[in-house]
Amino acid sequence: MQEDCVRLDGMTFYGYHGVRPEERALGQRFVVDLALYRDVSAAAASDDLRDATDYSRIYREVRDVVEGAPKHLIETLAVAVAERVAAQFGGRAWVRITKPGAPVPGATGAFAVEVWRPREP
Repeated sequence: MQEDCVRLDGMTFYGYHGVRPEERALGQRFVVDLALYRDVSAAAASDDLRDATDYSRIYREVRDVVEGAPKHLIETLAVAVAERVAAQFGGRAWVRITKPGAPVPGATGAFAVEVWRPREP
């Protein structure tokens, strides 16, 4: 099977994920980068939007997970996003979730987790 790639990068959402009580009460931004590996030959051949991957639908699926039920870990959140997208659209999903404002003493950067679903055998 051919694996082409559809990417949605820099999707930013507000969620209430984290271990600390203040993270769950106040919330924070999460940035999601996603690559969906699937065959795009039909869309390329027809040049018809009906044969293409619906980016707005992928965005809504990701938003529903990130803005949905709180998770303690961004690992859990990343797997939930990747599994949902892979299940809804087929193919393999790579997801990176970045937490720009992680409350870690002394940290000035962002923290991120990357996952693939489904995993290759």
